[in-house]
Amino acid sequence: MSQPCSRLETFPIPAIARSRHAVQRITLITGPASSGKSEWAEHLAAASQRAVTYVATARTNPDDAEWQLKIARHAARRPSHWRTLEVPVALPAVLQAADATDCLLVDSLGTWVANGLENDAAVWEAAIASLIDSLESTAAAVIFVAEETGWGVVPAYPLGRQFRDRLGQLVRRLAASADTVQLVTGGYVLDLSALGMPLPPP
Repeated sequence: MSQPCSRLETFPIPAIARSRHAVQRITLITGPASSGKSEWAEHLAAASQRAVTYVATARTNPDDAEWQLKIARHAARRPSHWRTLEVPVALPAVLQAADATDCLLVDSLGTWVANGLENDAAVWEAAIASLIDSLESTAAAVIFVAEETGWGVVPAYPLGRQFRDRLGQLVRRLAASADTVQLVTGGYVLDLSALGMPLPPP
């Protein structure tokens, strides 16, 4: 009597699903708040077989207990041998300094945008250009985590609308340079690069 097949043997994992677990050179992971996007990014980084550096863009704030608790929860989830860098602004320099044995997990683009929100349009454009240039020259694998803020109500105040628009524009421009773009929502990972069709360049 033959042995029953396992579920994976009976229903082979599609190539698209297998490819989600392989770290590309540039990976962009986006999704709504508390969707699991950071956890998925950490999973990919751990599977990369590279020296992982967690690039934290958030600034610590001892006066905000809730924010500090969130940072602590993220830190507790990461392997102890991962290196952590606090980089609120100078992302391009960190990317350019990395080598081919590194995997950089940048979490998150939303806080990076927030840290430079008071910069005028010209300074902001220069920052984006520098970040894109650093992606073209870095030898490391890079995983970006980005928030989706444009699916909710329109912010009632100008600075909130500026944050939403700048983050949305940054995610779109990085997606054009990324090898894979993935959406985490509802407990699932969707490979947008495989399932979707990119918009024509503006």
